[in-house]
Amino acid sequence: MKVETPGVAAARFEADRARSQLMMTAHRLQARVSPGTLAQNAWEGAKDKGANLAENAVDAVRSRPLAATGIVAAITLFLAREPLMDLAGKATEKVRTRTQKKKTRTKSTEKVA
Repeated sequence: MKVETPGVAAARFEADRARSQLMMTAHRLQARVSPGTLAQNAWEGAKDKGANLAENAVDAVRSRPLAATGIVAAITLFLAREPLMDLAGKATEKVRTRTQKKKTRTKSTEKVA
């Protein structure tokens, strides 16, 4: 049986302590870079960013309600431009049709008279 000197025993103890500390650090790092942890961190960051953005938007609307209303109206008109153009085209077509009918009626009444 070998007898270890106190220096060798201390070195082994220090090596075991360093090894266990290294393994704990490796496990912590592995937990930090796991897909679940990364996804959760990304989700939390997105929620925080979205909350900040919403809060800033509410503050901006509160400080300038008329400007915000105008912007919303402009965006709405832009998004609804196709249906509005169709509606305007139908309205002008109806006006033209009515005007032509009136002209035709007045011409036919002039001929009769």
